[in-house]
Amino acid sequence: MSFNIALSGIQAINEQLEAVSNNIANAGTYGFKSSRANFASLYAGEQANGVEVASLTQNIGQNGSLQTTGRGLDAAIQGRGFFTSRDAQGVMQYTRVGIFNANKDGYLVDAAGRNVQGYGPTVGGVLGVMGDIKIPTGQIAAKASTGIAYVGNLSSDWEVPTAGFNPANSTTYNMVKQSVLFDSLGTQHTVSQYFVKTDADTVTVHYAFDKGAPITQTTALNFGTDGRISGAVSSAPLTLTPTGGAAPITFTIDYTGTTQFAGEATTTTNRSDGYASGSFVGVELAEDGSVVAKYSNEQQQVVGTLAIATFPDEGALISTSDTSWAANNASGAPLYSTPGIGLAGKLSKGTLEGSNVDITSELVGLMTSQRNYQANSKVITAENQMMQALMQAL
Repeated sequence: MSFNIALSGIQAINEQLEAVSNNIANAGTYGFKSSRANFASLYAGEQANGVEVASLTQNIGQNGSLQTTGRGLDAAIQGRGFFTSRDAQGVMQYTRVGIFNANKDGYLVDAAGRNVQGYGPTVGGVLGVMGDIKIPTGQIAAKASTGIAYVGNLSSDWEVPTAGFNPANSTTYNMVKQSVLFDSLGTQHTVSQYFVKTDADTVTVHYAFDKGAPITQTTALNFGTDGRISGAVSSAPLTLTPTGGAAPITFTIDYTGTTQFAGEATTTTNRSDGYASGSFVGVELAEDGSVVAKYSNEQQQVVGTLAIATFPDEGALISTSDTSWAANNASGAPLYSTPGIGLAGKLSKGTLEGSNVDITSELVGLMTSQRNYQANSKVITAENQMMQALMQAL
């Protein structure tokens, strides 16, 4: 009987040593969760008959430390939740390892090559349908300009020109500024704004497109005694007709914030809302879980948002690898949300979650297991010696 009890102890300790060894081996593995062997007594009826490892408990609820990588497609969850991905068989896998990349087919995948799950682009304030995150890797179309924002200080020290406006004669205007527009094909055009002081309170703006002659349309900017615009703050619609097959550009120029103070004339804002076409140059994550595609025309677009899964009992998840789990009846159905919403933890961009293994505790456990193994071995040795003595006495 004592032989069987000691043998069961050695077998149980071997299983415990496997768990401890696996913990130590994965101390440097991103997103790894340590395991603990739980012992239980073996009974034959009401008679104790040894020990066994009844279960392995994973310490999923304890987060590892954050390790900075600086990579735009690395992320860690600060708090509860798991990144969600779908494997080749269509099975949902859950992991804490936030190492992502765009594969050759243009899908966002995790470190194991599985398709990362997330929500489509937001439309009207509503998240898109959850599924694979597709990244547009081709060319994005140009956007025709519809407006220019111009803010500056039109100096009150300017003198009123004595001659009528003539763009060929710089003495007939006080300042000229060029703004850039884009047509429907992405071709760049220039709008010249000639600022002419008309009287103490008014500056008249004349316009010319590209290298053409000035158009007849003008805008009068009226200023109050406090130096701020007191009347209309934007031009009437202007129309530029490009050559080369692009559609006419109808736009306005917004002068909100422009002033007429003494001193130097300055320009603080001069931008349009259009852009040329652009090629895909890369993708990165935002702090809110958005997947942002970047293009050569300096434009960005959100192509999806990572889905974070939480569970009623995350400790009951079934381990499918050292850093991945699958749901079951005991864990409950996953609840999906975006980072920082509900029970889901916030996202830390450019970092990864390290292992939660405590090396000191594991080494202490390793020494304890060694002593227990030696004690059970001595029981077997003593049992063997007793049997030999008994056989010799017969």
